Amino acid sequence: MTLRSDSAGPRRPEQPHHAQGQPTRWLRVGIPALLVLVWLVGGSIGGPYFGKVDQVSTNDQSTYLPSSAEATKVQERLADFTGGDTLPAVVVVTGDGKLTESQIADLRTLSTDLADVDGVSGDVSPPVISDDGKAAQVFVPLDAKGDIGDIVAGLRTALDADLPSGTTAWITGPAGFTADLVKGFLGIDGLLLGVALIAVFLILVVVYRSPLLPILVLLTSSFALCVALLTVWWLAKAGIVVLNGQVQGILFILVIGAATDYALLYVARFREAVGEGRRRWDATVSAWRGAFEPILASGGTVIAGLLCLLLSDLATNRALGPIASIGIAFSVLSALTFLPALLALIGRAAFWPFIPKRPLAMIPDDLRQPVKGLWPRQARFIARRSRPIWIVCLIVLVAAAAGVLQLKADGVPSSDLVLGHSEARDGQKVLGDHFAAGSGSPVYVLVAEDDVTAVVTAMSDSDGISGVAAASADSVTGQATVKIQDGAPVYSAPGAPGQAAPKPTVSDGDVLLIGTLTDAADSAAAETTVRDLRTTLHDAVGGSALVGGVTATDIDSNDTSIRDRTLIIPIVLAVIFVILMLLLRAVLAPLLLILSVIVSFGAALGVSALVFDHVFRFPGADPAVPLYGFVFLVALGVDYNIFLMSRVREESLVHGTRPGILRGLVATGGVITSAGLVLAATFAALGVIPILFLAQIAFIVAFGVLLDTFVVRSLLVPAAAYDIGRAIWWPSKLWRAGVEVEQGKAPVQNSTQSA
Repeated sequence: MTLRSDSAGPRRPEQPHHAQGQPTRWLRVGIPALLVLVWLVGGSIGGPYFGKVDQVSTNDQSTYLPSSAEATKVQERLADFTGGDTLPAVVVVTGDGKLTESQIADLRTLSTDLADVDGVSGDVSPPVISDDGKAAQVFVPLDAKGDIGDIVAGLRTALDADLPSGTTAWITGPAGFTADLVKGFLGIDGLLLGVALIAVFLILVVVYRSPLLPILVLLTSSFALCVALLTVWWLAKAGIVVLNGQVQGILFILVIGAATDYALLYVARFREAVGEGRRRWDATVSAWRGAFEPILASGGTVIAGLLCLLLSDLATNRALGPIASIGIAFSVLSALTFLPALLALIGRAAFWPFIPKRPLAMIPDDLRQPVKGLWPRQARFIARRSRPIWIVCLIVLVAAAAGVLQLKADGVPSSDLVLGHSEARDGQKVLGDHFAAGSGSPVYVLVAEDDVTAVVTAMSDSDGISGVAAASADSVTGQATVKIQDGAPVYSAPGAPGQAAPKPTVSDGDVLLIGTLTDAADSAAAETTVRDLRTTLHDAVGGSALVGGVTATDIDSNDTSIRDRTLIIPIVLAVIFVILMLLLRAVLAPLLLILSVIVSFGAALGVSALVFDHVFRFPGADPAVPLYGFVFLVALGVDYNIFLMSRVREESLVHGTRPGILRGLVATGGVITSAGLVLAATFAALGVIPILFLAQIAFIVAFGVLLDTFVVRSLLVPAAAYDIGRAIWWPSKLWRAGVEVEQGKAPVQNSTQSA
């Protein structure tokens, strides 16, 4: 006697084709056709928006900070002192040796010409010559609301055309690094999607050995992405969410991966029904009923985890929560409407040339008998060695998690955010060789006019600040050098000794002081300088002095990210635990699943830390990397456990817990493994975008998903559940009055024996 792994209990005899209650042919064709038409319309409207994302996206890090952050408050007031919302670009020019008088004269002309480049806002400074005479720097204010990438490209064109002979120029500073980021994200619309879709298609062709079915699955995920992007675009247009390249890339990958996973679960159910000989409509109804609850629960779990990001103080995290949730919602909707409609119209021909004719996996009652197939063998292995299996798996995962101790997730310099070539990074190194390394990315201090003396004194006493100036509309350069003499501030025009002393610009009783950092603005030394300065100023003048600028923005972003992950991670676990309890109607089983994904995440993060340090040689990680990795891995890892345990519960209701575990494992083994490979491949595709954050998320999630698929879901969870037995359903009715099966015997009530 054999038990079919796809059985959910006794099947009712199939109704004749024209039995009472059977929909008419028009409805059986019309309903799917209407659903397909609706999705085609949505996809055709949303598709063109892939080319419009840059109209509603921003990569300005200061816009992500909470309004309460010091850096944000200073940023909001900068326009009051500088005359406009600008982002500085620093042009660094060097020669073969010392710059000649002719070259310096040409650079003065070049500075004037740069002011005519589209997007340059305000006065371009004359060239400032280094003390060694070998380099010059020009400060170019750019319109912060313009397309920084295009403006910097215009500057580069002007430099290439008019640069003095024998010199080389780099564009660096905040605008230069922003342009590098923009360039790094250019491949999201085309390259990223192309790589992800090709990877998914190849995996599906190998899994199903069918040319048509992979196309139907990819259509499901592609149309879900089109409609999701359409919705997100208009929300960003209305200012409801903040969209940037990072969030955009994650949205694309998440929708492609999740929609494909849900589609595969539905396809597995449809394949079972077709293999039993059901007609298209009956197979569609049967598959939809079997897939509806796990797909909805899985999608709901991911959405709940993502929405916890709304508790973040960083706007980019808060935006990712609803944006990614919208993507998951349309993934679920597409898998439960668009794909079923397509398969209802096409039927078993979707599996051509290998049409399912019988259940794919069989497992005998007596496990001493030989079995065929990977998953039946896996089930028998677990039944015979359940306790050693889960103990060994746990030890290995905990050992791998020890690598977390080497994870450096306290922030990275902005110059290291772009992988590969970076003109801004190269320019910053040249700048540091000839000038104060922090030139072009100063520290800004907003201070009450009455406290200028105390603040300038504190800034001048700092070893990390090489000079102090004040914003001044009277000065040609927009700045007035300030020093303290006889207990009072004295202002002078830099580089113009004969010019009348300019007055600082005063706005609402405040003055903007500008400190040139000795070290590069994104260095650890500069962060120490700014932190110490904040402490010193707080002690000196209380809260009347606010410190901002590039370095302060980095500090506030990192501190906020650390606070976010400390708060959000426990909340995500609690929310998912509650959802699992509602789904499985138990406490112990959800607890086992939560503990398994925690251990799996720890192992994935530990291995990733070792790979980042010793293989890729990354300089560190953003504090948000562990948070993003946790949210994705826990939510998506629970997905696979939901696929498994929902089927296990379905089988346990009829056959008993331990046989139900084996049946559930065999029934879901193929589809979950395929889904894991697909999701890992899609997240790995993020690695083609040369951005450090995305590369790290790509590795953590891809490796973690494979770990969940091949170790946690295939070995650890079923082995632990099998060892525990019926108590896994505590305290539900299935635990109190469960059905257990002895090998080769009929089901008996309340037996402690099982397969």
